[in-house]
Amino acid sequence: MINLEEIEVIIGENGKIQIHVRGIPGRTCLDSTAGLEALLGDNIASREMTPEFFDQPIAMNILKKENVKIVRK
Repeated sequence: MINLEEIEVIIGENGKIQIHVRGIPGRTCLDSTAGLEALLGDNIASREMTPEFFDQPIAMNILKKENVKIVRK
């Protein structure tokens, strides 16, 4: 099953911009909005982390096979 990743941008009548991130766990959500925040001027008044922020993203560990030579004395 594919998880839906969503970034919602709301611009209020007063010009206040809110960005809501869903489906992107951990600090990856901050990376996902960095470009948008830069375009908007990096003027962040506040930031609220959702419980999803504290989830760890699923990562695949790739084991590197190394040649090991054992020498017995």
